[in-house]
Amino acid sequence: MQQALEVKNLQKSYGKFEAVKNISFSVKEGEIFGLIGPNGAGKSTTLKMISTLLSIGNGSISVFEYDVAKQPDKVREIISYLPEEAGAYKNLKGRNYLKLMAALYIDDSQKQKEYVQRGEEISGLGVRLNDKISTYSKGMTRKLLLARTLMSMPKLAIMDEPTSGLDVVNALEVRNIIKEYAKKGMAVLVSSHNMLEVEYLSDSVGIIDKGIIHDIGTSIDLKKKYNANNLEEVFVKATK
Repeated sequence: MQQALEVKNLQKSYGKFEAVKNISFSVKEGEIFGLIGPNGAGKSTTLKMISTLLSIGNGSISVFEYDVAKQPDKVREIISYLPEEAGAYKNLKGRNYLKLMAALYIDDSQKQKEYVQRGEEISGLGVRLNDKISTYSKGMTRKLLLARTLMSMPKLAIMDEPTSGLDVVNALEVRNIIKEYAKKGMAVLVSSHNMLEVEYLSDSVGIIDKGIIHDIGTSIDLKKKYNANNLEEVFVKATK
């Protein structure tokens, strides 16, 4: 499998505060990589640097061999990013929101139609796509945003707390959609403080706390290494 993402010795500071401290990890094509840790661990800062939204302090990031610092436009063409606090235009109908986003992704009108059709299928919202987003529940809005993120079939999808605030049913639906698209070859980078969710979702996991990655591996290997029942126990033992 081709290397989708390579992060090497990445560092980011805000004044005297070092948010990310010399971290390295990689994600393969078709792999779901979970970056787990508490709030303030450095997850969102890392994702924003990979997504070209924040400048890199030190180190390097490459996405399918494109250098994020030197070739950000090329990187933006092949990634999609879903922030934790992403919102949608509430006065738009769901379908019109997808059309607007498709037009921003690409100029080709036929491709736009394909994106919108795929987005409609991913969202699972059916006739509710004809209603204004202001009438949607949080779960419906999140599914629409997930559809926007995946409908262009990015080579790398980056998602910050993708099921934040969702109930069990909606969260499970979102996780299953993410797994389905990874099986189609899409690389996925997910950050979450919900360690049990990441255990279910991810092929590989990075344990991050206070800007440092303490360990990386599959959930099975990490649980075996730390003699733990779940990733929450792994986290506690790995970050002591």
